Amino acid sequence: MPQPPILAIDLGSTKVVALIAQQENEELVVTGLGIAPSHGVKKGTITNIDLASRAIKEAYEDAKRMAGSAPTRAIVSISGTYIKSTHGKGVVTLPNKEISVEEINRALQAAFHDAENIPHEYEVIHILPYRFKVDDQDCIEDPLGMTASRLEVYAHIVYASKSGLFNLKKAFKQAGIDIENVVMCGYASAIAVLDEDEKKRGACVIDMGGNTCNLIIHLDNSIVYNDFLGVGSGHITNDLSVALLTPLSAAEQIKIYYGDLTEPQNDYIEIPVIGDENSTTQISLEIVYNVIHARVEETLMILAKSIEKSKLKERIGAGVILTGGMTKLKGLRELALAIFDHIPIRLAKPRPLLGMENELRDPIFSTVVGLVLYGAGEFTPYEIDSNKRLRFKNEHLFAKEEKIAEPLTEPLAEPALQARTLPPPAAAKKPKKDIPDETVIFPDPYDKPGRKIEKFIQWLTQLF
Repeated sequence: MPQPPILAIDLGSTKVVALIAQQENEELVVTGLGIAPSHGVKKGTITNIDLASRAIKEAYEDAKRMAGSAPTRAIVSISGTYIKSTHGKGVVTLPNKEISVEEINRALQAAFHDAENIPHEYEVIHILPYRFKVDDQDCIEDPLGMTASRLEVYAHIVYASKSGLFNLKKAFKQAGIDIENVVMCGYASAIAVLDEDEKKRGACVIDMGGNTCNLIIHLDNSIVYNDFLGVGSGHITNDLSVALLTPLSAAEQIKIYYGDLTEPQNDYIEIPVIGDENSTTQISLEIVYNVIHARVEETLMILAKSIEKSKLKERIGAGVILTGGMTKLKGLRELALAIFDHIPIRLAKPRPLLGMENELRDPIFSTVVGLVLYGAGEFTPYEIDSNKRLRFKNEHLFAKEEKIAEPLTEPLAEPALQARTLPPPAAAKKPKKDIPDETVIFPDPYDKPGRKIEKFIQWLTQLF
């Protein structure tokens, strides 16, 4: 039986992209593409629902006309501006001694309840396991089908503000589209640009868009860290407009045609003057270089600090993978090499998809291509998604719709957006030490004094 078509929509700050794809003979074929200027969105945040809805509908209708038909349910991106994350550890006993999908699901829910306090105004959209332990065997890639009496999982838990989700769903609803799944932007981009070797060696993916940068770090099977910066290539345009006293439209063209980070040039160009459309003035390309270089350098330095903050810099063996529209600036890779302290740098385009191999091979499409691939089953091997259901590699949504908590006693204004009460009862929570927001803590199975002594004795035994 043929699979239904997949509709993916990336609502960005500068553009909205709708992509329709169909699975044919185990291949994903693109049948429709629609692009519209984004309105009502700034720095990843919806600021005007009506304007955002019109932009979504325009992109959707263009894709639908190309494909001939389109589903009315979409997999959509959510900007990192709405996102926070934490970590949790789940432990379950196995009465049947065999690890099934249901047991993995129980372990992930236990990890959620073990997590740091998640604010009431936030809702979980991803629970991503990055490490499994079966009895005393650590670093298990896939525990499914193994025989054991105990299963442990360490998970990266991503949650989004309920108000942000509400506004996102309302904007799509007004455009006549229901949301099938919500996926973090950085997660989708990583799906589109990372290969298997980079996942195993560890990599940092940064999607540098029009007004935002979304950063994730991927180790082994999963994302373990994510961050967001409200700066993008649009800020370069604004800087040029202010520094050169020229309209934004002219500044954008200057950035596109003369944006070069390699070295300053001595040539002069004519540009229009703000307030007098009939007048032009000459400016040196050295000024253009200085303005662009200053903004990009500052952006990369902030992103480099985020990697340092993660405490995972030494584990990203594959280096930093940059994608998104800002990566089109000439000389960006060389500047990034210097700022990221000579970590390997790769400029990435999304993987080719049949039907539009050339059209979609542009870094601006990384997120939407990743959304389509997510819909086709390419995601973390196991995951509890934004619908609170378990997904697992190469399978459809788990047959039983497993909820991770009970509905709120006070529903939100729109029934479809009723969220679950995420934090478990206070009595069920273990007291935790205060941890600074900027520190990422990865659970250590030897974090208790008795376990540390046991580990030391095991080491002495092996040594002698």
